[in-house]
Amino acid sequence: MRLVRGSALLLAILLLTQLAALAQVKDSRLEAAQRADEAWLALVDGAKYAESWKAASAPFQAAVSQQKWVEAITAVRPPLGKLVSRRLVSATYSTALPGVPDGEYEVLIYDTVFEHKQLAHETIIAVLEKDAVWRVAGYYIK
Repeated sequence: MRLVRGSALLLAILLLTQLAALAQVKDSRLEAAQRADEAWLALVDGAKYAESWKAASAPFQAAVSQQKWVEAITAVRPPLGKLVSRRLVSATYSTALPGVPDGEYEVLIYDTVFEHKQLAHETIIAVLEKDAVWRVAGYYIK
């Protein structure tokens, strides 16, 4: 009976250790994606639109030319005014998203306040590229 309890306890400790390790991997993955997103958003917030295109992922660049990106973001961001605040409200990890190849993605949603827009929702899709660097693959604001 003691052997069974001891084995069960050992199994429980191993399981908890594995769960803790998985949680750390998830947290570090999210932190890395969030850092990449926020660095990219700083370029957009600073009206460095061409630089934001250059810093984006290969799929982002393949989907829209630098010129078209600059034109599109110039039509959207300046009317909102300066950034007042941005708060991460959700982060979801996925290996499959509609319309893109399977891979590692983090979908991050921010509640954002701008000078001329009380509340906006920014959605950023970050992808882990082949060089093991997270980069922005999609940006949506409403």
